[in-house]
Amino acid sequence: MAIVPVALGARSYNIIVEQGGLDRAGDILAPYARKGRLVVVTDAHVAAAQLPRLDASLRRANVTLEPIILPPGEQTKSWQHLEQLLDALLALEIERGDHVVALGGGVIGDLVGFAASILKRGCHFIQVPTTLLAQVDSSVGGKTAINTAAGKNLIGSFYQPALVLIDPSTLDSLPPRETRAGYAEIVKYGLIDDPDFFGWCEANAQALLAGDPDARTIAIERSVRAKAAIVADDERETSGRRALLNLGHTFGHALEADTGFCDTLLHGEGVAAGMALAFRYSARLGLCPQSDADRVTAHLRAVGLPHDLATAHVTANGVALVGHMLHDKKMAAGTLPFLLARGIGQTFLSKDVVLDDVAKFLDADRA
Repeated sequence: MAIVPVALGARSYNIIVEQGGLDRAGDILAPYARKGRLVVVTDAHVAAAQLPRLDASLRRANVTLEPIILPPGEQTKSWQHLEQLLDALLALEIERGDHVVALGGGVIGDLVGFAASILKRGCHFIQVPTTLLAQVDSSVGGKTAINTAAGKNLIGSFYQPALVLIDPSTLDSLPPRETRAGYAEIVKYGLIDDPDFFGWCEANAQALLAGDPDARTIAIERSVRAKAAIVADDERETSGRRALLNLGHTFGHALEADTGFCDTLLHGEGVAAGMALAFRYSARLGLCPQSDADRVTAHLRAVGLPHDLATAHVTANGVALVGHMLHDKKMAAGTLPFLLARGIGQTFLSKDVVLDDVAKFLDADRA
C-alpha cells in the first residue's frame, strides 16, 4: 500500500493506492460513515462489476451501503442528472457532515464532487475511482464539473475530496479501449516535465495495458505523486503550474466537442490526439524538435491511441475546431492559453498563440 498526501492545509487529504483495496474498503471507510451508513453513487456498469465487492467489505465493518445508480457515459455529466442526483441525496437526508462516495470513472467522480460542493452549501465526498483515467487524473485535485451544450466542464467548482482510495484491481473489468484511454493521462506526466518517465512508458506500456499489476501500480503511484505535487503548489491554477496538467486538453476538448462528447471519442482518446497535435504544432512553430513530436506520435500509435484528426474520427476543418476552442473555460480577454512544448518533458504555457494559425495548422496536419 502507498499513501500519497495532497498537502492543502485544512483541505489536505490522502490518496491510498492498494491492490485489493476495495476489499478492505470497510476498514478504510468506516470512520467516514456517520450513523453506520455510506451513500455510494455509481453507474450501472460499475454497479454490476464492483458494487458487490464494496458492499461486502462495508458489511464486514458493520456499515450499510445506500446505492444511487446512474446511467453510464459522458452524457450523465449534465444538468438533468445533476438534478436527479441532488434530489436522490436529499431524499436520503444527507447532512453536511456526511460523506458521499463516488464509485466509478471520471464522469461519476466529477458529477458527485460537484453535487457535494453545492448540496447544503457543501458536504463531504470520497473518491473511489475504478477507471485508469480517473485513478491517475480526475479523482485527484478537486476539479468537479458538468458539461453543457456550450462545452465540456464549463459549470463546476474546485472542491477537494476527503479521501481517494485507488484499487488497481478494479481495472481488471475494464474494456481494453477504456484502459488505453486512461493510459493517455499517464503518458501526459512524462511529457509535461519527466522525460525519464516517458521513457519508462515507452518500455512498459504494453505490459501495463496487458494488465501487469506491478506496471499498473507503478504507473498509478507515480502519476498521482506528480499530480499531488502540482495541485499542492497551485490548487486553483493561479500561478500557471497546474495549467500544465491541461497538456493536450485544448485540442482534445475541441475534438470531443466535434464528435458530440460521446463514445465516438473517449476523453482520454481526445487528450492523446491533443497531445500529439500540441507537439506537432510546437514543431511547426520551431519550438520543439520534429524528432520529439514524431516520437510522441509514434508511441501513441504503437499503443493504439488516436494521434491525429483522422484516428480521432474528426471531420471538421480547422476553423470549426477553433470555433469550439473559443468556448474553452481558460479564455481570458479574448486570448486562449495553449500548452506547447520545447521537447519531451519541457511543456510550457503560451499566451500568444494565434488562433487563425492554429486553424491553418489543423488543416495542414489533416492533409
